[in-house]
Amino acid sequence: MKENNIRKLSVAGVLCALAVVGSLFSVPVFGSKCAPVQHMVNVLCAVFLGPAYALGAAFAASLIRNLMGIGSLMAFPGSMIGALLSGILYRRTKKLSLALLGEVFGTAILGGLCAYPIAILLMGKSAAGLAFYAYIVPFLISTAAGSALSGLLLYSLQKTGTLKKLDRNLENL
Repeated sequence: MKENNIRKLSVAGVLCALAVVGSLFSVPVFGSKCAPVQHMVNVLCAVFLGPAYALGAAFAASLIRNLMGIGSLMAFPGSMIGALLSGILYRRTKKLSLALLGEVFGTAILGGLCAYPIAILLMGKSAAGLAFYAYIVPFLISTAAGSALSGLLLYSLQKTGTLKKLDRNLENL
């Protein structure tokens, strides 16, 4: 049991590092930094490790990106909610399509709506007026691109049977 947790934590750490390095390739959209690699990593964590590890990796990546000055405070609600919902949906159904949908809906809609109170509390009222309307669309663009990338990778792994082997290896340690 302990070895399994250490391996899962190690995989989550590598994926978190990938998200941080991948965020260097962000695209500004309507005042938000869109980092599709973060969303790709969210789905990969959700599928390979489950909702708790996906949530933890998303939080860690967002925190590191903010501490390094390459992220925004809006990274927290978007990435964390999307990763958690993706993990929950995949764990309950084992359907990749629902994991991808969970990431997109959780990040774009729920994360975009949660950006509003965060903008009021932490960024001031002027940013709050923008947050409600201007974060859902950028979050949607970013998460759709990242989910598409992870979908291509995961469906390829599924088609070759590698996804099942990876899943078994992470569960049966």
